[in-house]
Amino acid sequence: MKRLILPLLLITALLLAACGESEPEALAAAQPIEAGDSCHVCGMLISEHPGPKGEAFMEKQGEALKFCSTMDLFAFLKQPENETQVSHAYVHDIGVTPWGEPSDEAFIRAEEAWYVVGHDRRGAMGHTLASFAVEADAEAFREAHGGELVVFDEIDLDLLGRLGRGELGGDVDQGMGDMSGHD
Repeated sequence: MKRLILPLLLITALLLAACGESEPEALAAAQPIEAGDSCHVCGMLISEHPGPKGEAFMEKQGEALKFCSTMDLFAFLKQPENETQVSHAYVHDIGVTPWGEPSDEAFIRAEEAWYVVGHDRRGAMGHTLASFAVEADAEAFREAHGGELVVFDEIDLDLLGRLGRGELGGDVDQGMGDMSGHD
């Protein structure tokens, strides 16, 4: 009997260990922004507005929730009821795409981006977060348009509130000039 218990325990342990190992799930890719897509937060038509946009995927959901600005994306992401249910999110890399009409090919993971807040460029809802894949591009944008550099984990509801109230600088009237392309 004792001879059977040890091998059975070893087999059980191996089977349990194997059950815990699984292939990591592939993240859903960013989806194209279509002409009729509306913002999940404000309902505005996304393609009618300048600046970087965003997309979020919730756990166990295959379709993207789309946003007309990075400001609306983060207002959604940082709500306590949403934070624990979000799988991943995307933003436009403004370092490689025009501000006026960001390209669907320029989406990057929101968690990996660099952001400039309080700059003078206008997005769909006024102040927005300029998003970049490369820190040097974000720094060059900040030097040209003002603001401050932040990373994903530094963005919270307090920062978004200050940005929305215009407390972080960014004279958006001056930023209305050239919205057709990036600098």
